[in-house]
Amino acid sequence: MQKLKVLITVKTYPIPSAKYDELVCTAGVTESGDFIRLYPIRFRDLPYSQQYKKYQWVEVLAEKHTGRDVRKESFRPNEDSLKILGEPIGTQRGWAERAKYTLAKRAKSMEELYDQQKADRTSLGVIRPKRFLDIDISADDSEWKPQFLVALRQQRLWDDRTATQEPPRKVPWKFHYSFTCDDPRCNGNHRMMIEDWELGALYWRCIDNGDSPENAALKVKKKFFHEMCADTRDTHLFVGTVLEHGTWVVIGVFWPPKDHSSATGATLFNSPGS
Repeated sequence: MQKLKVLITVKTYPIPSAKYDELVCTAGVTESGDFIRLYPIRFRDLPYSQQYKKYQWVEVLAEKHTGRDVRKESFRPNEDSLKILGEPIGTQRGWAERAKYTLAKRAKSMEELYDQQKADRTSLGVIRPKRFLDIDISADDSEWKPQFLVALRQQRLWDDRTATQEPPRKVPWKFHYSFTCDDPRCNGNHRMMIEDWELGALYWRCIDNGDSPENAALKVKKKFFHEMCADTRDTHLFVGTVLEHGTWVVIGVFWPPKDHSSATGATLFNSPGS
């Protein structure tokens, strides 16, 4: 075990897991900007005092994953050791303090991350797309696979912490960003699924407020494309790989105001990989 200090940048939407009960992939960066993945974390079962927010520093004991997960950033945390260190970093000066850490080791493009993945099993990164083309929405199953739920309920019979916890609601849509990279090797259209916790949370807030599933999905697109990727925003994507397939998905969005004269602008445009 080693003690890690991590600035939380993303959480993926929780999914049932036959092995881990409920899987939430949490990722962040160290003080030097290195990426860290912490899983499994049963976030909804953590005591309130341990339920961290985005851009909040945490300290946790963790060990390197072994066996199936050979991705270089993956660590298995001791959930009981998790400690929150102060309040979340705010958005002052155009998100400058957040950018100082989260963009310290920004990749130039997805093509660069593909190269790093082959070279050393890189599986997390942050990029600034050259251009956002769209978010496309497609229908998905409205319920989790039956075998997931059976395994989940059986496991919870033996686990007091989760015995009364209902599985997370499944979003019945898939959302994909389409974008291009500022790289001569870019083929002109990356299409990547969005697995950000905030997307699912926004969808279910809309449903709970009376929206139809179709309208809720359109409101998600309005937020994640028309607002977060607007011309007034210097939008970056946090990306990571899926363990089973090695494919890349979007796990978070970093969208400070586009103000090149701000302290954030200086950080963004002078960071490594720019």
